[in-house]
Amino acid sequence: MMGPAHSLSGAAAWLGVGAAAAALDHPMPWPVVVAGTLICAGAALAPDLDHKSATISRAFGPLSRALCAVIDRLSAAVYNATRGRGERRRSGGHRTLTHTLPWALMIGCGFSAAAVLGGRWALLIILFVHMVLAVEGLLWRLARVSSDVLVWLLGAATAWILAGVMDQPGNGANWLFTGEGQEYLWIGLPIVVGAMVHNIGDALTISGCPILWPIPIAGRRWYPVGTPRFMRFRAGAWVENKVLMPAFMVLGGAGSLVALGIVG
Repeated sequence: MMGPAHSLSGAAAWLGVGAAAAALDHPMPWPVVVAGTLICAGAALAPDLDHKSATISRAFGPLSRALCAVIDRLSAAVYNATRGRGERRRSGGHRTLTHTLPWALMIGCGFSAAAVLGGRWALLIILFVHMVLAVEGLLWRLARVSSDVLVWLLGAATAWILAGVMDQPGNGANWLFTGEGQEYLWIGLPIVVGAMVHNIGDALTISGCPILWPIPIAGRRWYPVGTPRFMRFRAGAWVENKVLMPAFMVLGGAGSLVALGIVG
């Protein structure tokens, strides 16, 4: 799928998580609903860090382009080192390592650890990165015609405001994990959800997605999991724009009503 659909699906997914948490009698404070939705929308772009033409590669200028090149090489190296006998060698790493469940879990755990151990500045950096990505994804065309600096300023302002709000007692710093020193341990959850929603979205397209690597399926370690062939579509096709994106909006809206306690 394309960037806007990925981000919108990530936002809808976190609102669904919020609705489920409310139904299980562990509701999110509203700042966690808002921050998590934006983080998840941004994280839903992150698996394409292995693609130099993806939205994320342009989000932070030369820094993100250089990182994309490194991740592309790393992904290709891991693919070639672990591929099955029937899988061809590859020179590029798109839709390999960063499109797997182990990668999503590793990244989520890494950001959670950084938020807990790094304090406020680590939290601000995590929020800033994902706020910028959320703007790039959800406001795709507007972000493309605007200055990168304006997008970064919007991301920085949003990160600063959300961090300040969540630091207040009862506003979500210790949501889900209440032990001493576990503030913001939950921050990796929307990142994992966003990455996996991206992978599931790609599994709906023609190429499929190797979500379950390194589990061998049909003799292949990088088996492209997906729906039946007749149900798949090309990225950016009318199904994505006319069916899936409106569905994400409806599901996200319904989820938000439950997550925020407006509808019981």
